Amino acid sequence: MLRVALALVLSLMLGLTAQAQTTPDRSATGGAQTLADILARQRGEPVDDTAMRNDTGNPEDVAGAAQLGPLGGTSDPEVWRAIRYGSAETRVSAGGEVASVLVQDGGMKWLSWRDGPLRTYGGWLLIGTLGALVLFYLLRGRIRIDEEMTGRTVTRFKAVERFGHWLLAGSFVLLGLTGLVSLFGRVFIAPYLGREVNATLLNASKWIHNNVAWAFIIGLVMIFVMWVVHNIPNRTDLVWLRQFGGIIGKDHPPAKKFNAGQKMIFWSVIVFGTSIAISGVSLLFPYELPLFAKTFAILNDLGLPGLVGMEPLPVLLSPQEEMQFAQGWHAIMAFVLMAIILAHIYIGSVGMEGAYDAMGSGEVDEAWAHQHHSIWLDEMKEAGDDGPQKAHPAE
Repeated sequence: MLRVALALVLSLMLGLTAQAQTTPDRSATGGAQTLADILARQRGEPVDDTAMRNDTGNPEDVAGAAQLGPLGGTSDPEVWRAIRYGSAETRVSAGGEVASVLVQDGGMKWLSWRDGPLRTYGGWLLIGTLGALVLFYLLRGRIRIDEEMTGRTVTRFKAVERFGHWLLAGSFVLLGLTGLVSLFGRVFIAPYLGREVNATLLNASKWIHNNVAWAFIIGLVMIFVMWVVHNIPNRTDLVWLRQFGGIIGKDHPPAKKFNAGQKMIFWSVIVFGTSIAISGVSLLFPYELPLFAKTFAILNDLGLPGLVGMEPLPVLLSPQEEMQFAQGWHAIMAFVLMAIILAHIYIGSVGMEGAYDAMGSGEVDEAWAHQHHSIWLDEMKEAGDDGPQKAHPAE
């Protein structure tokens, strides 16, 4: 999973790997781009742009200037081609180097990365995670409760805790599905259901994604405030990790309210979820919350790009480039968190007997609590009727 995530990050920063190009036959167009060039560019394929790059006219050729206008021997398209390829002389009085960029074509690189490495690595990350979970279930089976059920339950999570959890979980599922529709719709929906259906789904997905995002942020804050104190690592986590939480073997190590595995899920949700939320808000307000120029400057000052053999990162970014980086980072973090949450959903449903009850009714049998969270159960029993949670007979 980490390798796939690293591959996504590196592909975003380094761009697509250069591919061998062959010089096409443009004799019919006098060297200008052809329909084949345009279609290839839309598919994200490399295109030999030498002819266009050099077709910028001759501004010194003033013959017939009265007829040609103030540009002399250079036409408007040729001027814009020179601007696009950086050969035009542009001067600005203020705004720095970014203000002199009249044509920013980084969107083509972003589109190629989005349609290429992001779809490929992100899609295979989710498919690989699902495949691994199915294989694990076939080999391990469901984790059963070893002890006989007592018929007595203990309150695992209060109503407000369950509300915060389901608010976060439900909003993340909607965000994940709508994000996948936006990324894969043109590939898997439009060819089979038609462009109109795909366009309708995209419009609905965009509205849902932009508005449900606020519920996700609220849920994220809620679970952090309620559970952070229970997710601080301690020595019992080392025992849990050494015994793989009883998932692989038969012994179930003691644990407090959250075991080491749940703590890793918690901090993954907090770290990746916060990064997703911040980059998402940046996309909603692109001109008010730039993130990457300053971040890249800090990384350059620390010398991190050089440690991995990269050139210094760009520190002068237009708003469009900020959005391209933000969207790329947003998608990478979302794919990683989706893979983690798939594993969490598996354990909380078919993977472990009785686990869903903790977030369903909030009540779990004492046998389940003793097997998976024995230290926490002892603390609840010691608290008695005056404690925040108490054991009581099942109805």
